[in-house]
Formats: sequence, structure tokens, C-alpha cells
Amino acid sequence: MAAPQQKHLYGNVQALRGGKTELGDLALNDYHLVFRFPPQSAVSSDPSLKKTTKQAWFSFHVIAHCTLRPTPPSSGVPSSIRLRFRDFTFVSFNFADDKQARDAFEFIRARTCRLGSVEKLLAFNYLPPSSPESKINGWDLYDARAEFRRQGISEKAADLGWRITNINKDYAFSSTYPAVLAVPSKISDNTLKYAANFRSRARIPTLTYLHPVNNCTITRSSQPFVGLRMKRSIQDERLVGACFSAANDFADGTASGAPGAGIAEHSPPSSHVDLSAESAEVDLSLSETERMEDELLASANTMYDEKTGKRLVYGAQRRNLIVDARPAINSYAMQAMGLGSENMDYYKFAKKVFLNIDNIHVMRDSLEKVISAIKDADISPFPPNRELLAKSKWLKHITGILDGSAIIARQVGIQHSHALIHCSDGWDRTSQLSALAQLMLDPYYRTLEGFIVLVEKDWLSFGHMFHFRSGHLSHESYFTVDNDALAGSTVRPGENDGRGDAIENALATARRFWTKTVSNDKDANPASDGEEGAPVDEAKLDLTADGLATRLKDVSPVFHQFLDATYQLLRQHPARFEFNERFLRRLLYHVYSCQYGTFLYNNERERHEARLAERTRSVWGYFLSRRQEFTNDQYDATIDDHTKGLERLIFPRLGEVRWWHQVFNRTDDEMNGDLNASAATAEQVAAYSSGLSEQSISGRDTADTPSEVASLGSTNPSPSPQPPALTTSQSVLTGVESSAHAAMAPEQRIIPSLNKSASTGGLPSAIGALTDKISGLGIGKGVFGGAAGDHKADEEGDLDEFIGGKEMKSMS
Repeated sequence: MAAPQQKHLYGNVQALRGGKTELGDLALNDYHLVFRFPPQSAVSSDPSLKKTTKQAWFSFHVIAHCTLRPTPPSSGVPSSIRLRFRDFTFVSFNFADDKQARDAFEFIRARTCRLGSVEKLLAFNYLPPSSPESKINGWDLYDARAEFRRQGISEKAADLGWRITNINKDYAFSSTYPAVLAVPSKISDNTLKYAANFRSRARIPTLTYLHPVNNCTITRSSQPFVGLRMKRSIQDERLVGACFSAANDFADGTASGAPGAGIAEHSPPSSHVDLSAESAEVDLSLSETERMEDELLASANTMYDEKTGKRLVYGAQRRNLIVDARPAINSYAMQAMGLGSENMDYYKFAKKVFLNIDNIHVMRDSLEKVISAIKDADISPFPPNRELLAKSKWLKHITGILDGSAIIARQVGIQHSHALIHCSDGWDRTSQLSALAQLMLDPYYRTLEGFIVLVEKDWLSFGHMFHFRSGHLSHESYFTVDNDALAGSTVRPGENDGRGDAIENALATARRFWTKTVSNDKDANPASDGEEGAPVDEAKLDLTADGLATRLKDVSPVFHQFLDATYQLLRQHPARFEFNERFLRRLLYHVYSCQYGTFLYNNERERHEARLAERTRSVWGYFLSRRQEFTNDQYDATIDDHTKGLERLIFPRLGEVRWWHQVFNRTDDEMNGDLNASAATAEQVAAYSSGLSEQSISGRDTADTPSEVASLGSTNPSPSPQPPALTTSQSVLTGVESSAHAAMAPEQRIIPSLNKSASTGGLPSAIGALTDKISGLGIGKGVFGGAAGDHKADEEGDLDEFIGGKEMKSMS
């Protein structure tokens, strides 16, 4: 692709980030804002500066908010444009000429929220520079049939109880499902057609993962049409029952006609484990839950029926789960609209759990609160507002998603049973849970290629609405004019920058609109019930390429949360992942950059009809051509279930969930200082208490005075609140037969605002907060570099943001 044509050039513009300034020239082309520094005027007077000239490129499609602050010339205050990007970069540009600021603002708005068509996005005009990337066709990386063949399902392989159906080859059966579906072998296509009438958008229960060792499965679907009359579907019951019994049919030899056929011999090498060896000596450092899991794994090959001699599958038929990701009350509300959740009187072969994961609107509001805590990153060097971070409940949501995924992973990998997952339409929370559970179960998905396959399979092909959730065509409300600045005031940290007014006005309008008429509001806004899968007329919710304007109520950080949860697993198990943290961060960036066609549109059918594979590049070519940059140096591919740390299965330690500080362009201390300090204190207290207990048992004195005994460890100590981030990771399968509510109790994972500053000990919170801010000024943190002592500044605008091969440097 030729170098982009420069449309506008503004000289001597001041960039402001982190309270630091840099003078340079601002250039605008059709897709990017380019800041070059030092300015040409300085280079002309001092030619030696030419060698130090740098560029920072910002994609228009990544803009999340843009505010113009015009000022009169007489005020002496420059007019400015404040930009917040979806990769959480914050920057302001000050213009000496008010007209230049207005012109730049209008140009950016026209190239962002007024495109009017997906085909005007960068992906349809982007060609990589001459490099290894141009030689890799990322569109060929994922093949659904090849992935199912890797799992052991194909026409030529032994029948594992599943078959590939072509019922959706032209997307007529279900427009939001992939063309290739795996269904139980004993269920005919005719039965599938009847069952489709009982599931929202015909998203029937279908296979996404077959465990290579125990033949247990993860299936996914949408919610059923139960309604207030508690309707049922015999065909749906047969389909779900067949999904849960396929493993038994295969083990009995009824499916393939080959009794005793081994499962492991058909398993891919990357997912093979030998359970026949004797279990290793018990490790006293293991928790009770971990020890139980090890015992189950080690004894899995010794469970046989005494009468028939057949191998018993632990938990089969009595631990199979139907997992509803929603809060129970949400599913009950959906019943009033004709949908809901399964009536378990007709699914007696399984139990049902609700995971209490909130809907897309709650998650969107949560991220907005996080942004409020860090939104002054352009004009202020201070750390984030930790009180607002805690109020966002973002970590609580990430913890809940990980907890629910662990339920499913343990169900399949430890309990040797099946799980069917759905939320409302089955393309948001269902994708999160399904993909994360597979990440915990299968080492293949923790490789670079495997993770790409996982995203393609459980997110792209199964119809996560990337276009609507990401808001690729932007929205007029993202652009505001703060006319208060005409009085000559400047923006100060914490002040209103125009965003608050827009939000307050929107809320007031919504309240008035709701008060007028509830019924009319529901007709006008099909998703007003708070669930993303409300029953709507397809004509009203146009999912075709002709109706892809951004709807604010549909935007939500669902995929961002998945990557955040993956980061937590990577952080806790650094040697079990082939890819590094930067890979996740760059992937999140390219979800919004619209530089590649991978994440455009909402489902496989739309991408097929738009011929994206022919007209755009795939983002996977970018990552694979730069494999070294995204490879984890600590990765160990060894799998040994008898060696601690090398097991096939990994599970999250929920008490160690932390802020993904890199994605927010902050240091670990800025985002996690309080949590880390609390964790360190708790460990010291636990170690000291353990020492006291040992001394007490051995009869040694634990203190010199009664007061010391009372202060350090009396026989009946008063309960002190343990930091929620330090709660002991426990088996979420405890009591799972009846409900998962206890394991998912929100109050156990809410991270409250700490009353004392972690770095100031017992100082009052106000003084402690001030001291934290002073100590966190980020000395050495420039406009175009990371904080002193932080990780190496990441070239967020590296080769993938090249146009015509020009070098770019990022401002983060």
C-alpha cells in the first residue's frame, strides 16, 4: 500500500500526556493521526535534530472519546482536543489557533463516526509492507473440520458418538452459527430441525470440545423458549440427552461397534496423557482440593463395575451440568418474555447451576468506572483513583468469569462428566466460559496456534458480535464540544471534560423516556430488559451488513474480559503458555483497529458474504510473522500429571486476581499496590500465626505477657476481615449438585476501597492517599515512554501500524 496521503498538517502543536508536554507537528490522513516531534521548525533551525525525529501514530478507529475545548484568543489559553483511545491511551493536543483545533476535530469526526459503511474501514485498504507478513495467509489457519479431526471426530475415524452435519452449510438453519457443526451421531438432521424451534435463534446444543482422555464434552447453545407456561420440546430433550450420553455409548461400544476401543489412541499428541502410572507421593503442600483432584486423576483407570467389569466414568449421569451463565433472576425475567431456562423436570439426567455473571450492560458500566479512575492520564502524572477502581467491581467480574469457567473445567477434567453452557443468545458469556474452560483443560490451546484456533472457533465462528460489541463504526456521542472552555478555563485533574455532561443528559433522558411508557420503550429498544438475548424480530435487529450502525447499548467489553481472564491464568501459570502478555494486549488493540478483517462483522455468515478472506488481511498473519515478539520465554511444553506445575489441567487462584496494569498503561504499583501490600501482610500474618500454633502444640510459650497473647493469637480471636483478594481458592464443585450460588457469592469477591493506604501504614486515609499520589508522580515518565522502573515501553504503534513501511513509535 502506498504511503497515505496527508490531508492536514498543523505545525507547533503541543502534545500532553501524563502531565508532560512535547512540541511537534500534527498530520492527519484518512485513517491515522500522526504526531511528529520535534517540529519541523526546530529541525530547520537545528539540522542535528533530524536524527532524533520520532513519530507516534494513532488510528482513528481506536478512538473511544474525543472532546474539543475551544477557547477565545483573548483568553491566552490554547484550544485543545482531548482523546481517549480504546487501548487506554490518553493524550491532549493544544493548538495555538482555535480554527485549527476545530478543523482537526471535524476531520477526525468525519473519518470516524460518519463513514456510513464497514467497507470504508482501514481493513479494506490496508496491505502490509513487503515483509514476512505478506507471505502468510492467516485466513487459512483455522479449519473447523481439521479442528474436530484433531479432537477425534471425522468420517474416517472411529465413531466417538459425534458426527459432522452439513445442515447449516448455507447458514439457512441458523444464521449466527458456523457452517460446520458437530452433533451426536444418533440424532438425525430432522430432529435437529424440530429442536431448533425451541432454542433462541435456532442455536441448538452443539459440540465445541471433546476431551481426548475421557471423551467428556463441552457443548453450547442459546436459551430455550420455556416461557411462563413452562413449555418443553421432546426433540430438545433428546438432543441434550444424546450430548450427555455420547461418551457412554462409545464406552459401551454401541456407537462404533468396537467395544473396548481406546480413546487415548485417537487423541492428538498435544492432548495426550498417560493415567496408567502410579500416582506420585502425596505432596503435603497441596491443598485439599488439589489433592482430591490428583487422587481422582490417578485412580481414574481403576474404577470398574464389579458385576459387568465395565469401566466406570466418575460422576457420569449424576454430575452432568447445564450451566446457565446468567443470574437466576435474569432467567426468570426472560420467562415473562417467552424464553428462560430449562425446566429440569424434563432433564433429569443433569443438574443445573446459575453462575450469576452479569450482562453486557453491567460490564460496560464497570469498564466506564475504571476509565473514570484513569481518565486524567493525559494531563495528570498522578496514579489512578483507587477508590473508583474498587467501585468499578471489574476484578469481581473477572473473578466470577474465572470461577464459572473453573466449574466447567473441573466438571469435564476432574468429574469426568459433561457440561452444556448457555446464557441468553449464547454468544457473549457462553463464549467466555467455553473458551476459558478449554484453556484450562487442553495444553494445545495454550500454544500460539492453539489460542488462535480457540478464538476462531469459540468466538468468531460461533457468532460473537464483534462489530456491535466493539462499535467499529463509532458513534456521534463519542465526540463532544466542551463550550465551558470558552470562558478561558483549563482542564484540571478530576474536572468535567464534557464526558460527564453527556452521560448525565443521557441518563436523564432515559429516565424520562422510561417513565412515560415501559411498553413503548421495549418496542423501540429490543434489548431494554438488560439481557443481550431478548426475543426480538429479526427485522428490528438487523444483523446484515446493511444495518451495522453502532448502537451504544450493544457495545460491551466482553472479549476484553476474556483476554483479561486469560492474562490472569498466564500471570499465575507463566510457564504453561507459549504466548506472552504483549500478545494479548496487541490482540485487544487489533479488535478495535479495523486494520485487519478478522474481527469485522458479527458472525461467520456475514464475513463469508462480505468475502473478507479475499478483500482483507487476517490479523493472524501479523502475529505469526512476528512470533518471536509474542513468545513467552518461560514456556515449558512438558506435560506430566505426576509432577506439580507440569499438569495438563490448570486452574485459577481466585485470590490472586490482579489488575492487568499493562493494558491500562499503568505500573503494577499504581494499579495493584494496595492488593500486593495486603497480600504480603496476610502472608506474614499467616506465617506468624502458623509459627504460634506450632509453638503452642509443642508446649512452648507464645508470648511473655497476657497482652501479647491477646494481641498475637488468643484462643478465641475476634474475626478480622481478610482482604477479599486473598480468599483461599476453594473447590467450586463443592455442593455443585444443587447450586453454584455459594461458590459465586458476590460478597466474597467484592474488592472494597481500603480505608488505609498500603504504603502509609496507619496514616489516615486522606493523608495516606496524598502521600501515595506524591510518591507516585512517575518521575522520569515522559510523553512517549513508560514510567521509571516499569516494564519496557511497548511499541504499541509498531510494524502493524506501518503504512507503506514507514517507522512509527508509540506514545505508550
